[in-house]
Amino acid sequence: MDQRREDPRGALVRPYAVTRGRTEARMEIAIEAVLTASPTSVVESRFAGHDKHRIATVCEGRAQSLAEIAAYTRMPLGVTRVLVADMVAEGLLTLHTAAPAEGFDERMEILGRVLSGLRRL
Repeated sequence: MDQRREDPRGALVRPYAVTRGRTEARMEIAIEAVLTASPTSVVESRFAGHDKHRIATVCEGRAQSLAEIAAYTRMPLGVTRVLVADMVAEGLLTLHTAAPAEGFDERMEILGRVLSGLRRL
């Protein structure tokens, strides 16, 4: 049996390496924040690294919350937050407000999607 699979430290090293040691995001992004990627952004993200490309692919054609992105990519929420903040700053993702001020139904739908994403984590 491979000893690396049994070593619990292996699971901690990769997230640290993915974010280049950073634990704080460039900007505060709420767990329910909604993000999208254009087809052009998805193509450009191929040059930004494997994890960023996966995130852009998840956000192409459908708005996703930060929680959903973490669930779909199977990355820790903190790592996802750091990468997503980088991608917003780089123009690879578009950050949208979580919900219109007048739309209670829309807000409830978003919160339901966030809850669903958290359950998948």
